[in-house]
Amino acid sequence: MTKNESLIPLKMLLFSFHATNTIIISFLPLYLKFKGLTGTEIGWVLAIGPLASIFSQPFWGYMSDKYKTIKRMLFICVIGLLISSIIFFKMNGFIAILCVGAIFYFFSSPVGALSDSLAQRRAFDLRVSFGTIRTWGSIGFAFSSLVVGWVLTSIGIEHMIWPYLIFGIAILFIVVRLTDVETDSDPIQLKDVSQLVKNKPFILFLLFMMLITISHRANDSFIGLYITQLGGAEGLVGIAWFVGVASEAAVFATAGFWFRKYHPFVFIVLAGVLYTLRWFLYAAVDAPFYIILLQVTHGLTFGIFYVASFDYITRITPKLLQSTGHLVYYSVFFGISGIIGSLIGGALIDSFGGSTLYAVMGGIALIGTLCLAIYHFTSFRKKSVQF
Repeated sequence: MTKNESLIPLKMLLFSFHATNTIIISFLPLYLKFKGLTGTEIGWVLAIGPLASIFSQPFWGYMSDKYKTIKRMLFICVIGLLISSIIFFKMNGFIAILCVGAIFYFFSSPVGALSDSLAQRRAFDLRVSFGTIRTWGSIGFAFSSLVVGWVLTSIGIEHMIWPYLIFGIAILFIVVRLTDVETDSDPIQLKDVSQLVKNKPFILFLLFMMLITISHRANDSFIGLYITQLGGAEGLVGIAWFVGVASEAAVFATAGFWFRKYHPFVFIVLAGVLYTLRWFLYAAVDAPFYIILLQVTHGLTFGIFYVASFDYITRITPKLLQSTGHLVYYSVFFGISGIIGSLIGGALIDSFGGSTLYAVMGGIALIGTLCLAIYHFTSFRKKSVQF
């Protein structure tokens, strides 16, 4: 099997998973609104996913490193995802949705993290760009946001389980064909994880990064509601996500050309500056059309930030603990940040509207960018991190 052939199942996994993830990120708030939940209740449901991921992602990352397999962990998670999603979409009432949602997210949230970890490690082994593999996730996201947005406009938001299950079943068949990671190291023990806790650059970077990722996750949760507040329909939500993720895919696909020219922290700070400008512009608009135009900046913010920060985490994490490190990073990016972003965002959009929410997000991103810039240029970082 050639190098490119061995990567096809991995690329298709990323495509299919992010297609399912599109449905949850883009349309779940609208589905929950159809179920009769308030903005604050929607914020709590969206926060339960990140809360579950804080526990599930490090757990599955540790299990992956312990048993030296990502493929088997993915298979277990996808089975759990399919079963719990069927139950989740049948629930009615805030408490029932909240409880079953926690189980659903326990299995679904690690799939993306494990897939990206596998992609990063396969890219390193085969000496190819991680971005060129990860771009297939963005393509799947863009495809699903456009097609599913059109489908749900036609059949109704209440039927969103069906496109979700179609992509979910596809993931199950693809996982069977994956090429797993290979390692000669001994399986890790629980005590080995203390190396991450004692890794000061790792911990400090996650803390400062979180200020930016809180704003990112708040946007993930509430851009759909903001567009509808501005007078847009469900179809426009799908178009907005398509434009954003198409630009993200372009950034990932070209990462091999631009990324290696400078230290990853240059790109991390650059993306932070662009995040700040992006949210302030979103706060200033008064029509959904402008949001769609500004979604082009999604690639220049998330695309650049994710590639650079994932590479930086890989550099400062011991190879023995890379799956664990990747999933801890993922749990902070999409977990802790998601909880804070969903809860604060839900309260702000309920009480003051979307414009105020995005203005606050711009302020948070600005503080995060300044903290990361200071962190990068301190003598502590220079002495502690070896490249």
